[in-house]
Amino acid sequence: MSEIKVKLIRSRIGATPTQRGLLDSLGLKRREMVKTFKDTPAIRGIVDKISHLVAVVE
Repeated sequence: MSEIKVKLIRSRIGATPTQRGLLDSLGLKRREMVKTFKDTPAIRGIVDKISHLVAVVE
């Protein structure tokens, strides 16, 4: 299965509590932090919900 890298590009300070919870579930705590995940529909859904805060690094 392929993998994707997700990078936090904007601060979580202005995010809603729901968006902060999604960032916590991905384990993204600081700006410029990058994590690798399996490319599943669940991860893609989370990234879609917070697309203004994160970027997918290929």
